[in-house]
Formats: sequence, structure tokens, C-alpha cells
Amino acid sequence: MLIGPGKSLDPDKYFIIVPDQLGNGLSSSPSNAASEQARSHFPVVTNRDNVAAQYRLVTEKFGIGNIALVVGWSMGAQQTLQWAVSHPDRVERIAPFCGTAKTTPHNAVFLEGLRAVLTLDAAWNSGDYDGQPVAGIRAFARVYAGWGFSQPFYKQTLYRQMGFGSLEEFLTGFWEKRFLRRDANNLLSMLGTWQLNDVGATPEFGGSLESALGSIKARALVMAGQTDLYFTPEDIEAEAALIPDARFRVVPSVWGHQAGNGLNAADTQFVDAEIKNLLAS
Repeated sequence: MLIGPGKSLDPDKYFIIVPDQLGNGLSSSPSNAASEQARSHFPVVTNRDNVAAQYRLVTEKFGIGNIALVVGWSMGAQQTLQWAVSHPDRVERIAPFCGTAKTTPHNAVFLEGLRAVLTLDAAWNSGDYDGQPVAGIRAFARVYAGWGFSQPFYKQTLYRQMGFGSLEEFLTGFWEKRFLRRDANNLLSMLGTWQLNDVGATPEFGGSLESALGSIKARALVMAGQTDLYFTPEDIEAEAALIPDARFRVVPSVWGHQAGNGLNAADTQFVDAEIKNLLAS
């Protein structure tokens, strides 16, 4: 949503790399790994693992020294913050939006609920299923639906702007469709990565979130969705206060976490304009 001529990430101005996350079914994942690491045998992946692989891609494959901007939404925001902590002398700017540097206890409880509904499907078979646990994935999607958008979004039936005539159409046509095309083991792999998110766990910081965020040298623009239920503005603002000279902005939106996902033009314009300003700095 941010890449294109005239947008903040303009390919006429910048060399843009968009890496796939480990576990997402496109990069190395439970669904495509060699037999000894396939399915439930896939190793646990952290954001530090993702950033380590990305760092090798940037430096060894492309020979890039410094990075003008690392930017990302949601789990991409988590990785953005990990980049700034792991490689403070390589990253000039960061723009994480709608994501925290450490998964909160309440957020972890939500993720445990997702894990439970998916793995309770009899077809799950401890991860060694012959066919996807469809009932579990449908339930997973419906739990997600209650969190991905805000209460005002549903009360105002804003899903009608997306072409859905009813709430049930939205649940099946947007949420279930979104997850039924995915592999269950891949979903759980990424869920595990999300749960383990904590830049303070970077070895040299001994578990201190404050020390890790305080080590960031990049010029930081940190954004939160006003009604995000996963990564609340309060949680993100508290973390931003630990980053030296970070600028904190709230996306004024009732689209919840999806305010950062390109679904609502006004939200996208807000994020794009803020990133343009950061790049101009």
C-alpha cells in the first residue's frame, strides 16, 4: 500500500526489499520444509531469526551497508524494532506501526485462544494431518475477527464499505477466506513468533526492554492505531518513550488493527504522509 510512484516508498527513489517472513508459507515454513523439519517438526522461529536472515540478504546478497528505512506493520513492526536493536549502526530510520517491541500478557492470552481453537479440531492430529483442519481454521478466523477491527467499526457496519452486505458475509468472505488459504502449521509457527516477540531478549541486553529500546540510534517514527485491540496506543506510546528522540503518532481511525493494512484510504494516506516526512528528515 505504501509502494509506488508518488508514494512514500517510491521505487524511482529507493531500492526496496520486501522479505517474506519465516513460517508464512512463502519463505521457509512448516508446509514446505524438508521432511525432518516439516509440519510440527519445524523449529521455533523468533523475530531475531527473521532479522538475521534479512541482514544476510541485505549485506551478502545485495552488498548494502546502511539502510535508509526499515518499515513494517504488525509483525513487520516487531521486526522493524528488532532491526534497530540488532543493527543500530546500519539503520538510519525506522517506522514501525501497529506493533510492539514486546508482546504484552493480554496479547499473549489472545494468541493462546487462537492456538486452542485450532488444535482442538480432531483433524489437527498433533500437526501431522492428512488434510487441513478446516473447522479449526474457521474457528481461528472467527476469533481473529473480534480483534482485528474495533467495536465502533462493527457498530457502524463499516464492513459494508468493503462490499459485504451482512456481518455473516464479512465473517466468511473476509476472515474465513483470509485464513482458509493458509496452512495450519504455518499459522501456529507465526503465532509462536509473535508470542516470543521481545527485543529485550536480544542477548546483549539481558532481558531488559528498556535497555534494548534505549540503544536504538535510528531516527524513529512510531505509530499506533487509535482503536487497535492487539497493540494499544498506550502500550506503543510507553515503548516509544524508551526510544531516544522517537516521534509517536496515532492513526485516527476506527478500523482497529487494520488501520495499518491498507484497507481504508484515509488511514493509508495518514501513514504514507508520516513516512514521507520521516524520509525527508
